[in-house]
Amino acid sequence: MAFDVAHVRAQFPMLNSAEPIFFDNPAGTQVPQRVIDAVSDYYLHMNANSGGGFATSKKTDAMVQSVREKVADFLNAPSPSEIVFGANMTTLNFSLSRALAKTLKAGDEIVLTRMDHDGNVAPWLRIAEDYGLVVRWVDINTRDCTLDLDSLEAALTDRTKIVATVHASNAVGTINPVAQIGQMAHAAKALYVVDAVQSAPHVPLDVQAIGCDFLLCSAYKYFGPHIGVLWGRYDLLASLPVYKVRPSKDKPPYRWETGTPSFETIAAVGACIDYITGLGTDFGSEYASQFPQFSGRRLALKTGMTAAGAYERELVTHLIEVIQRRPGATIAGITDPTRFHDRVPTVIFTLEGHTPQQIAEHLASHSIFVWDGNYYAVEIMARLGRSEQGMVRVGLAHYNTHEEIDRFEAALQKL
Repeated sequence: MAFDVAHVRAQFPMLNSAEPIFFDNPAGTQVPQRVIDAVSDYYLHMNANSGGGFATSKKTDAMVQSVREKVADFLNAPSPSEIVFGANMTTLNFSLSRALAKTLKAGDEIVLTRMDHDGNVAPWLRIAEDYGLVVRWVDINTRDCTLDLDSLEAALTDRTKIVATVHASNAVGTINPVAQIGQMAHAAKALYVVDAVQSAPHVPLDVQAIGCDFLLCSAYKYFGPHIGVLWGRYDLLASLPVYKVRPSKDKPPYRWETGTPSFETIAAVGACIDYITGLGTDFGSEYASQFPQFSGRRLALKTGMTAAGAYERELVTHLIEVIQRRPGATIAGITDPTRFHDRVPTVIFTLEGHTPQQIAEHLASHSIFVWDGNYYAVEIMARLGRSEQGMVRVGLAHYNTHEEIDRFEAALQKL
């Protein structure tokens, strides 16, 4: 079955009208009806805390375990016990950085990149300041906003303990070669931490193929609720000196989940994984041969994301052509169509004669929602010389349409 965007959009209540146009997706996607229903269903049928001997508590515990299994399938994790839920990616990453900091000593080194969202920069800068660690920076190639792997190789030393990189940039959309980076990090005997917040909505994730030690993402970026997910190798989750209260279970994943979890949003995560599984069932059959190692839900999740990604490449081709037709427009990032497998459909640009804020406000007046500024990608904006005003960000998802891009072009022409 060919990708049917009308069938997809019918599942999202916020997309039922012609307006507005949601091109703000890198900051958070819309959710299908089943995600909304999962929240109310939790409160109606199983609202209780964990660990009790009564029916609603048992239902809550069973639901959480079921969702861990679904997320493990989504990430191709070896075990659902490696799936940790938390407030958001940034909060989980601060917890991870604090735990890892207890294993380091002054002079140890952390490698960061100029491409990353500050959620995968600030936690490491803080422990470097607190523990006397050294931070080494990986540069970008400003011509196409790809990571400078020679710079990464130069940053790795026998003192490197942690390498932290983004999988896909929340600004320029570049997809980094994370499996290669993981090999480089491990060759230096360092741990590898991946921020997959922006890749999770667009590409199939596989922590085993990547070869990372930790991976973080946020469900609200892939059609789910506002909650974060941390995957980590079981041995590390079990042994790191995590900050926890004494009565909580001292085994993964519970030792990482401080306090009472947000059970209603965990239930909604399960519904969003079901939605992505449905994409595979509906549209993914032609991609099954790409994943001979998978079956069942894991196969459907991989083929669903692949089908959505193929449609998104059609959209981003159209979007980039539209922006390039506009006199005075400059796009930062990969614009060669033969390389669109190396980017997600997030595009940033400037337009001569107008500030990014003016452009975003103009588009908003036409019910087209985009972002301007730095979107917490502080380092890359500085590297591109855009620290003061940032750039306009247009972020597509698989529920957007070519007609919406045409309306975007018409609104730009009215500037």
